[in-house]
This record gives sequence, C-alpha cells and structure tokens, in this order.
Amino acid sequence: MAASRVFCLLALTISLLSVIFTVSGHNITQILSESPEYSSFNSYLSQTKLNDEINSRTTITVLVLNNDAMSSLAGKHPLSVVKTALSLLVLLDYYDPLKLHKISQGTTLTTTLYQTTGRAAGNLGFVNVTDLKGGKVGFGSAAPGSKLDANYTKSVKQIPYNISVLEINAPIIAPGILTAPAPSNNMTELLEKAGCKTFASMLASSGVLKTYESTVEKGLTVFAPSDEAFRGVPDLTKLTQAEVVSLLEYHALAEYKPKGSLKINRNVISTLATNGAGKYDLTTSTSGDEVILHTGVGPSRVADTLVDETPLVVFKVDKVLLPIELFGKSPSPAPEPVSTPTPTPSAKSLSPTPTKSPSPPVAASPPAPPADESSEEAPSDSPTSSENIRAKNAAFHVNTHAYFTAMVTLAATSLFL
Repeated sequence: MAASRVFCLLALTISLLSVIFTVSGHNITQILSESPEYSSFNSYLSQTKLNDEINSRTTITVLVLNNDAMSSLAGKHPLSVVKTALSLLVLLDYYDPLKLHKISQGTTLTTTLYQTTGRAAGNLGFVNVTDLKGGKVGFGSAAPGSKLDANYTKSVKQIPYNISVLEINAPIIAPGILTAPAPSNNMTELLEKAGCKTFASMLASSGVLKTYESTVEKGLTVFAPSDEAFRGVPDLTKLTQAEVVSLLEYHALAEYKPKGSLKINRNVISTLATNGAGKYDLTTSTSGDEVILHTGVGPSRVADTLVDETPLVVFKVDKVLLPIELFGKSPSPAPEPVSTPTPTPSAKSLSPTPTKSPSPPVAASPPAPPADESSEEAPSDSPTSSENIRAKNAAFHVNTHAYFTAMVTLAATSLFL
C-alpha cells in the first residue's frame, strides 16, 4: 500500500513539473504561426535565425509587423539588412500593454538585440518608447533627432514575464541601417585583421579557402582559431595534405548558424569534413552567454563574432578544433616518477572526463505590476477584456512554481495520512 502511494505521488510530481516547464518556455515561431497576418515577419525571423536568438532568451518583447507593414522591408533589401532592421524590433525587456502606460516620466530607452551585435554605434542599438497619451504609444530609434516612426496597435501574446508580442504599424529605422554597405567577400583580409593570420594562410595554401567561398551563398559558419590558439597544438607538419584539408574543413559548417542558434543547439553538428569515412562532428554546450565547442579531444570557446551577415557568420575561437578522427582522445598527463612500480592505467582511465558546463543563468523577471491598478489611458485597442484579464492574472503566472510546489506538498501529506 505504501509503495502504491509513493508511485502515485511520483506520477503527480512528474505531471506537475511538466506543466511548470511548459509554462516557462516560449517559441516565437509557434506563437506567430497562429496568426497568418504575420507570416512574412515569421518567415524572415527563421531565415535570419533571429527566432533562435529570441527563443534562447528569458525576458524579451517582440514588436511584430503584419504582412502589409513588412512589405517595406521584404524583398527590397539584402537579408543581412533585413536582419538588422528586425533585430531593432526585439527588446531585451518585458513590455505588456499595461506597462507601456506606466513608463517612468512617460519615455524610456530600451536595449535591443541589435545592441548586442557590437555593430551599433552610439545609441543605434536602443529604441525610444514613449507614452504619447490619448491612447497611443510611439516607438523610434534612440539616435538624436530621430522620429517616433511606429505606433503600438495591439497585443498579440503575453507569457508573463517571459515574452510579450506586440504589434506595431511600421518598422523602426535607425539612421544608416538600410544603406549599410554589403559585407566584404575577402575572407583572407577579414581573418588577418582579426588576428587569425595562421588560419588564413593555411586556408589559402591548402585550397580550402575556395571550398569556403563556394559554400557561402547557401550558408557558411566558420570557427577561426586565433594565432595564439596554434601555440601548443600537436605538430601539424606530421599530417598528410588530405588530413590538413580535413582539419581545416572541420572548422566550418555548411549552414548559417549564428550564436543564438548555437546557444539552443542540442544536437551533434556536422562540419564540412563530415563524410562516410569519418564523423568529424561537433557538440556544443553553454556557460552563461558563452558557447563552448567540443570535439572529443578538448573544448574551444567562441570568443568573438567577427562577422554576422546572413548567410555568413565567422567566429573567433580560442583553441584549434582537433577532431578525434585525426588526433584521438587526449591522453592523461604522464605520472610522476616513483621509486615503486605503479600499475598501468586502463584505457578507461586514459579517457578525459567531459566537463559539464553550468546551466545558463536565468534572467530576473521584472516585477509584476500591481493587479488592482489600471493605466489612466490605455493603448489604442484598450481596454479590452482579454488584456485586462491578462494584467489582473499576472500574479498568478508569476507564482506558478510556488503554486504547484504547494500542490505537491499537499498531495504528499494526504497520501501518507
């Protein structure tokens, strides 16, 4: 009888935990797929891989454009320019309809995904959010002299305080982003300027550079080791020409996989060297916002993003990627000489123990607005019953974990009485 009760309690706990984890996450592609009027916006999020970056973050607001508003960007600019424009519509904070009218002093500057790229000069990576009163909220570039190009029109979806999706009526255009010059196709020059001269020289002399260039159009991700990364690596002169080619091809993927995609990756990744004769694949892990690449021989950290211009992304890594197919598993350090014989270590003991990276920290959620307060003036489609209900029930969503914990405790008590 006791075993039966324990089994029932375990089943209940698993069920409740599955609900909790379902509530906690979000999938922007799935959210927008429920509304056909955002199909163009949704498609470009997938093409530019911004959807992966959005899904990898905990607290975020997405300002979406319907198909008519999206037409001013779609098909008129290179994909790299469209990505920059859309990254300005992803705010790294949570704004729901109620919070829009509780902005301190009526206006604020908020950080966007564009700011995280390192390519946004001055205030170009920030967006100005202003309560215009009279039922309107305006959005515009934070660059001095910029106008409020867009207005809030309606709420699409909220998962307090994880993700909010709000519709605006026009793109937010920061100065210069639509006229940005096309990225340079000279990879050798790019790598040399970034301190990856050794890698660039090897690519050119081996002919692998041509393989990279022929792959760019359909998507290419490059992991370029710094010059310092080549210090202390095994003697590469002992490799045959074919093995050198495999080593260099191992440092690239035949797909566009920016950092956001790497952060949420849970699968084995094939490289340009992957073929029927050898796996030559990679796995990834995360530590906070960092991405670690694992080859089976040793880890390498993605230290910097040199270029991210769809469909090309080039990362700088701090260690040469050594495929296990060429270098085998790294041996354990040689034991210190001793006066008495020591047993020969087994093959298992020679294998390195993989290090589990700590889970990325969960960003603190903004405090919930008081449930019994309402804004003096609501956005243009407010007040609506659905938005008011969401606002009033915000506290319930925030306390979901505590609620289910209490249920589990109550169930355990009743089962064992």
